[in-house]
Amino acid sequence: MDVLIVDGYNIIGAWDELITIKQVNIGQARDLLIEMMADYQAYTGDRVMVVFDAHYVPGSESKLKAFGVEVIYTKENESADECIERLVTDVKNIVNQVYVATSDFTEQRVIFGRGALRKSARELYIEYKGTVTEIDEKIKHSSQNKPQRKISIDKDILDIFEKMRRGNE
Repeated sequence: MDVLIVDGYNIIGAWDELITIKQVNIGQARDLLIEMMADYQAYTGDRVMVVFDAHYVPGSESKLKAFGVEVIYTKENESADECIERLVTDVKNIVNQVYVATSDFTEQRVIFGRGALRKSARELYIEYKGTVTEIDEKIKHSSQNKPQRKISIDKDILDIFEKMRRGNE
C-alpha cells in the first residue's frame, strides 16, 4: 500500500488557493487541505496522513481522523519535519511505499535516507487536480449513460408505471 505523508503547512504555503485562505484564516486553510487530501485518498486508495506543526496549535500531540484522513498535530517543541521522519520510520516496510509531500529540500534529503520518496508541493497539486478532473469526467460519463431496460415496454405503459411510482394513480 502506498502511504502519503503531507507536510501540512508546507503545502498550505505553496498552493495559491490555500495561501489566499491562510491570509484570512489558517484554520480554514487546514480544513480545506484535509478535505482535498480526503478526495485524493478516496480516488487513489492511498493512506494519507497530514502533519501540522504545534507552532500554530500548541499543546500535546494529537491524532484524529477527518474524512478518513489521518491528521496529526505535533507535540509542542516538535517540528513537523521531526514527526514526519518518525512516521516514515514507523510506516515504511516491505509492503508500504511511503511518499512525503513537501518542498522543503532538507526534509526531502532526510526522508530519502529513510527509504521514502518525495513529492513536491507542485507535483502533489498536479496529481490532486488530475484526480479531480478524472472524478468529474467519470461523474459526467455515468450521468450520460442511462441504464438500459432488459425488456422493451411500450411508452404508454411506462407512463402508467411512472404515475404509479410517483403516487399519482
